[in-house]
Amino acid sequence: MAPRLCSISAAARLLLGGPRPGAGDFAAAARFYSKDNEGSWFRSLFVHKVDPRKDAHSTLLSKKETSNLYKIQFHNVKPECLDAYNSLTEAVLPKLHLDEDYPCSLVGNWNTWYGEQDQAVHLWRFSGGYPALMDCMNKLKSNKEYLEFRKERSQMLLSRRNQMLLEFSFWNEPQPRAGPNIYELRTYKLKPGTMIEWGNNWARAIKYRQENQEAVGGFFSQIGELYVVHHLWAYKDLQSREETRNAAWRKRGWDENVYYTVPLVRHMESRIMIPLKISPLQ
Repeated sequence: MAPRLCSISAAARLLLGGPRPGAGDFAAAARFYSKDNEGSWFRSLFVHKVDPRKDAHSTLLSKKETSNLYKIQFHNVKPECLDAYNSLTEAVLPKLHLDEDYPCSLVGNWNTWYGEQDQAVHLWRFSGGYPALMDCMNKLKSNKEYLEFRKERSQMLLSRRNQMLLEFSFWNEPQPRAGPNIYELRTYKLKPGTMIEWGNNWARAIKYRQENQEAVGGFFSQIGELYVVHHLWAYKDLQSREETRNAAWRKRGWDENVYYTVPLVRHMESRIMIPLKISPLQ
């Protein structure tokens, strides 16, 4: 019996430079694609349908019992001005933190040690959400000392940027802590549409990173660059950081979290930071 040869389509024959197909070839192709489409339609009846989301991921992932809003600021300082910048911020920012008329408080203030150099990072909390933020901003417009501070500060900066953040419901709320500590800010830029999956995995995995109380806070962006996650960790020193992170790999389940979350990330970076004198996180 002669071996059965695989036939190629009429269109493929044209592309390969073969003889021009006849009418019978086109009829056979039409019958094939007609059956294939019928099969696809039939199979589509059994495809899992994904229900449309009825809530924004900010509602699904953030804490319901609080209405805290966070602002993170990144200030790139002229190298020769870093000491003067630190002295200026340490003289002015604590006044806003302690003034009850301003619904804002300092969470942490740092200089980057490893990572982007000559950089200051400030994390603020606004108790009351966006109304508290706007109340604070409006009051600062008439605060002469703060306006003078901004003017003087602008002479020291190369660039600055900020983001508005919400905290993940399954993370600790950042609380003042005694030092000395170093802090690591790990920033993950996620692929659009993956924030829920990230949150679901970390809600299970955070337990592997709390035994040494190194977990300070976890946040995701709302305004500014979107699909950005910040995890803030505290360690006694770099050696403690190394030992704590290695210990996590010996816990069953941590490797699964890494396996499932790494594909969600399009870029990540780490900063090791030293707290300023005024920082509640020491």
